[in-house]
Amino acid sequence: MRTLRGWLKRLSGIFRKDHRDHDLSAEMETHLAMHVEDNLRAGMNQQSARREALMKLGGVEQTKELYRERRSLPVLEVLFQDLGFALRTLRKNPGFAAVAVLTLALGIGANTAMFSLVNGVLLRPLPYADPDCLVGATNYYPKGPFVVMRERSRTMDMAANTDGTDFNLSGVGVDTPVRITGASVSANWFSILGVTPESGRVFRTGEDQPGNNALVILSHSLWQRRFGGDPGIIGRSIMLDGESREVVGIMPPNFRVPSPKTELWVPLQLDIRDIGDYWGSSYMPIVARLRPGVSLEQARHELAGLRPQIFAAYAWPMPNDAWAKSTLLPLHELMVGDVRPKLVILLGAVGLLLLIGCANVANLLLARATTRQKEIALRTALGAGRWRIVRQLITESLLLSILGAALGLSMAFYGLAALKSTLPADTPRISDVAVDARVLAFTATLALLTGLLFGAMPAAGASRVDLTKALKTGGEKSGAAKGHGFSRSLIIGEVAIAAILVIGAGLLVKSLWKLSTANPGFQQDYILTARITPNQSFCEVPGRCQSFYRDLLMRVRALPGVKGVSTADGLPLSGIWETIPSDIEGFTVSPGAHGPMLMERVVTPDYLHIMQIPLLQGRGFTEADTADSSQRVALITKSTAEHFWPGQNAMGKHFKPRWLKDWWTIVGIVGDVREASLTQNVPDWIDGEMYIPFGPHAVAGRGPERAPAEMTLLLRTSDEALLTGGTLQSVVAELNRDVPVSQVQTLSGWVSDAVAGPRSIASIFSIFAALALTLGAVGIYGVISYSVAQRTREIGIRIALGARRPEVLLLILRQSALLALAGIGIGLVGAFFLTRLMASLLYGVSAADPATYFAVSVLLIAVALAASYLPARRAMRVDPVVALRYE
Repeated sequence: MRTLRGWLKRLSGIFRKDHRDHDLSAEMETHLAMHVEDNLRAGMNQQSARREALMKLGGVEQTKELYRERRSLPVLEVLFQDLGFALRTLRKNPGFAAVAVLTLALGIGANTAMFSLVNGVLLRPLPYADPDCLVGATNYYPKGPFVVMRERSRTMDMAANTDGTDFNLSGVGVDTPVRITGASVSANWFSILGVTPESGRVFRTGEDQPGNNALVILSHSLWQRRFGGDPGIIGRSIMLDGESREVVGIMPPNFRVPSPKTELWVPLQLDIRDIGDYWGSSYMPIVARLRPGVSLEQARHELAGLRPQIFAAYAWPMPNDAWAKSTLLPLHELMVGDVRPKLVILLGAVGLLLLIGCANVANLLLARATTRQKEIALRTALGAGRWRIVRQLITESLLLSILGAALGLSMAFYGLAALKSTLPADTPRISDVAVDARVLAFTATLALLTGLLFGAMPAAGASRVDLTKALKTGGEKSGAAKGHGFSRSLIIGEVAIAAILVIGAGLLVKSLWKLSTANPGFQQDYILTARITPNQSFCEVPGRCQSFYRDLLMRVRALPGVKGVSTADGLPLSGIWETIPSDIEGFTVSPGAHGPMLMERVVTPDYLHIMQIPLLQGRGFTEADTADSSQRVALITKSTAEHFWPGQNAMGKHFKPRWLKDWWTIVGIVGDVREASLTQNVPDWIDGEMYIPFGPHAVAGRGPERAPAEMTLLLRTSDEALLTGGTLQSVVAELNRDVPVSQVQTLSGWVSDAVAGPRSIASIFSIFAALALTLGAVGIYGVISYSVAQRTREIGIRIALGARRPEVLLLILRQSALLALAGIGIGLVGAFFLTRLMASLLYGVSAADPATYFAVSVLLIAVALAASYLPARRAMRVDPVVALRYE
């Protein structure tokens, strides 16, 4: 208790400092007077008596400091003193403070925003029960193999979901049909994830079987937007794709899985009678929860052991290598796998940006320390130790970093919003990104480390002071030589870091340009697209869908400005296609090898003309190919023909889906189209691409042959602005009021969306590089300006001895160029190694692209010379008489 009272008394002394100091001064004066009186009695005169008394006390101020430490908390009291002094010092130098704080705010704010993104996407655990027990398969599986694994696994409980399915929503609360993105999930999917609904219930066991799956669960946003938040919607029915489904639950507001666009969930249709759908198409991601006591390695071993059981149950022979490389990964790692390297690279880039900011502030402190040499010398002469001086200067640095962090944190909120809007909307977990307690702790730690980083070296240098020289010269030049060498080193480092960032940005921008100008295999200009989605039940009646689209094409073709119109079941680069395991005439599959997989595109006869896809051989589709009695015909791409029939004529060859008896005949070969992405025609696991005419024999990938309900309308126009979604909706409504029109967009817009990911990374990296270049230029300007100020006398002497002013200009510019060249040399070496990490983000550009390296080098030299031009002009105008008189 006594110890506690002592600490409280000391703490109170900190906040009663003025009163305590007054008492201490009075006490010291009393002791001093007593010593003086003793000396006077000993026969000394007044002056000598006071001098001896002061010497006996050991210095009044030092004695006061000793007493203060004994009766207070010295660390806290000194900290408050240092902070107060630092605030007063910064108030006296508002320009310096503003530049330093703004520089740090840019670096800390950018790092905070970027870390918030990394934290939300990569670091935060999934918002599910026991997320460490959740795993996912690295390969997709059809429904049949999923059912086999779910029933026979002993190490994990397995669930599956489609990546995304669109539905026509009508019925209660919906005036006109709208297109809604949803997902089909196995009945145990919600329980595997460990999530509970906000109201109602999730699906139960067996509700993914035929006859039991007429159910739906709504997202919170859809419930609020379309049904007014009515709690009575539970138990009522809504219409999805013309089918009545009972609403059994509503999910919490933050649950939007598997996609940020997902707004409802329906049970899977696990119907073994639909052979093509059950075994051949509808490939799905698999998620699982490890059972208690089961390790990830045990589950991986079991997954590999289930392959023979899947093959034994299959409807047709499977290759031995099917799913041979499939394994399990933690679900979080699987979800963010593609985006992880991109975010890590951006975080590294923004970290380098902060280093440049620290170097700039360190240079400011070095320049300012030179002007404070007299102040530091006086404090040293009055008894302040070197550590005391260093501590005071570091306190000032920490105060700058704290102010910069406070301003940077406010910038981070806007920066984070900009990052989220720049990144593609389908970036994994982008909705989870926010500034939370971990981000605030990161910012606080960053501020502390930043203050120490840029403050330690200038403080250590400034504390080494020659008292005699500093007091005689006024402190203006005494530390110049020492600090200037370190400043030059910092500038070289800044230029090197800027070179790395600008080269990285240059490679990404060049890659984006090559990607954007790559030939996709079709003409994208002046084509308007719209998704037309009749209910599937509408197309169950034979011939109804064909008649609907035939009438629609005729009416749209008559609209003003329309030069041609066609439909397809999906667009290139849209990610929508059907994949068919096929038998190929004349193509022998080795025993146990992987069988051919073909991508199917269903189109109407004018598709090739609208898209301007070249017909290389044979003929295109005609209206006769869409009739019920027509022969089954197909077109294939050039690369498909070369893959299956190298050196042969593919015309007249045949193929078919494995579960059907009838064969398709190849009647034409067309140019390759970039269907999967602008960098590849089809995914690596697909062997070729075919076109099927829209009609009764069209949809091999959907099991039983029937025309697809959902198609995309393509209109070639004289002006893309002539037609709108409203125009198309009115035309469609005249034919069928229950058919919504969605995704009205230009084809060039689709292509632009295909490079949204690379464009966002290039844009963000370029912003960081531009900031680095700007801060580097500011740093060079500051160092050269300071150098000119320090060399005023030298320059005056040079001019007085006959040096011409252009020679002085070249002298200063040469100094700047040498610094830039040194930094560029180091930066080029660093970039040569570090840009290897970006190789996966580049297309058509080498990570060591010489043109980019050369262009960036020229740019940096130009920036360095431009930044030093004004100081060089000032040096050129120095009046030697004035300079020498001033000295």
